[in-house]
Amino acid sequence: MVAWFYRVLRNSVIDHYRHRSTSARAMEAWGREFTESQEPDAALRQEICQCVSGLLATLKPEYRDALLVVDLEDGKLSDLAQQSGITAENAAVRIHRARKALRRQVEQACGTCAEHGCFDCHCKARTGSHCEPASA
Repeated sequence: MVAWFYRVLRNSVIDHYRHRSTSARAMEAWGREFTESQEPDAALRQEICQCVSGLLATLKPEYRDALLVVDLEDGKLSDLAQQSGITAENAAVRIHRARKALRRQVEQACGTCAEHGCFDCHCKARTGSHCEPASA
């Protein structure tokens, strides 16, 4: 019985260290991946901003301002709250609703482009015509 107990104890200790080692390797890999991530280049960022800027004008002013501060100017919710004179919790709700409203506008303006991730988008929101692939 004593031998069995020590075998179970030894296996438990080995399992513990294996699990800890696996977790440490996963965190280390995630850390490398996080530091290697890059901001989109300026041309891509400008392209996105041009596509969305026309749709921003159709939103309520407080939603438009929220998206400008938090998403386009890389501000924080606390910045939005301070500028708008609301609490941080209300700022979080406002940015959530603003993103939802913008998503509806993109879906309405871009149709199938929006459903497929707006890759290589040539929709009426940008060009004034219907949505079509770039190769067409």
